[in-house]
Amino acid sequence: MFARPIAVRVSDRLGQSMVIENRPGAGGTIGTAVAARAAPDGYTLLVGDTGLIYAPAVYPKAGFDFTRDFAPVAAFGRVPYVLVVNPAHLDVRDLASFISAAKAKPGSIDIGSAGLGTVTHLAIGLFEDRAGIELNHVPYRGGAPMLQDLLAGQIAAAFVLLSPVASYVNSGKLRALAIANRRRDALLPGVPTMHEAGLAEFRMTTWFGLFAPRRTPDEILDRLHGAVQAALVSDDVRRLWLSQGARVELESRAAFTDFIQRESVRWNRIAKAANIEME
Repeated sequence: MFARPIAVRVSDRLGQSMVIENRPGAGGTIGTAVAARAAPDGYTLLVGDTGLIYAPAVYPKAGFDFTRDFAPVAAFGRVPYVLVVNPAHLDVRDLASFISAAKAKPGSIDIGSAGLGTVTHLAIGLFEDRAGIELNHVPYRGGAPMLQDLLAGQIAAAFVLLSPVASYVNSGKLRALAIANRRRDALLPGVPTMHEAGLAEFRMTTWFGLFAPRRTPDEILDRLHGAVQAALVSDDVRRLWLSQGARVELESRAAFTDFIQRESVRWNRIAKAANIEME
């Protein structure tokens, strides 16, 4: 969703066709390992996200180390997660009442994730730790089936990206308790942040960006960075980002590299604390 409009704009600017190849599987580690082994010539790139930065801590056989094997090119944007419940399944009005219900009956609230080892899985573990509660984790094979079951009342709650659920929240099918970000979002302006709701320093966002194999020459990285920056300021891309609850990130390569280093430390700490290991 984020790669395609960027690819169109970058192709126009560089005069080179960009072909998007999906390589799913094992939390994105299969496609990432392929990109890590590619020639560092600027012709094979990777659209990376949060889940890849801690992947080696969860997938011992991932075949790459993200911060070692990739050079950050440009950030695309960041999308926050929001904790939602199905009000027909669990009638809580705010984060405090959700936590109280969980404490009253430990392990009784079913909360879904997009799969073992995913960002949403780690979010649940971190949330349980910070809130001092125990939930019943129900892993799915992706975010779409998880959302379907949440809407059907098969599970009570989930951490989901803001954009796919905003319409369901506005229609009353789901209830948003708190946004896992430092500030409120224009798509759901009435929903408080986790900090406002009483859980300080809990934030959970997914970022997206473009990466190249390590050792790609700086002049290539700089040219790609400029093309992505130009794409991000175009009206159509900005409208799409806004409709998805994403915040456009216009920053230098150096700033993006520093951000990735900080995220690596943070997410690997969360992953190790969660004690998750996948084959």
